Amino acid sequence: MTLTDTIGYLAATLTTAAFVPQALLTLRTRDVSGISLGMYAVFTAGVAMWLAYGVALGEWPIIAANAATLGLAATILGMKLSIERRNRRRDGA
Repeated sequence: MTLTDTIGYLAATLTTAAFVPQALLTLRTRDVSGISLGMYAVFTAGVAMWLAYGVALGEWPIIAANAATLGLAATILGMKLSIERRNRRRDGA
């Protein structure tokens, strides 16, 4: 493994690890009230594009980090959409 690979894996680990606690808290509490739907939609799309970029380059640090983050972000985005849809139905909107 080269120094560049090591830096890539370390960066991927740190950025993904930084996202995990907030994602787990949101999944545990199901509290999505403080989450901006627009921001999360754009963030999730951006992570998907980084994943595609990593796949195109064949760069495993980029692929691994963004695959993990995409899974968490898409789950939270789906939860946000589901809860908002349910609340709109409940409120008659």
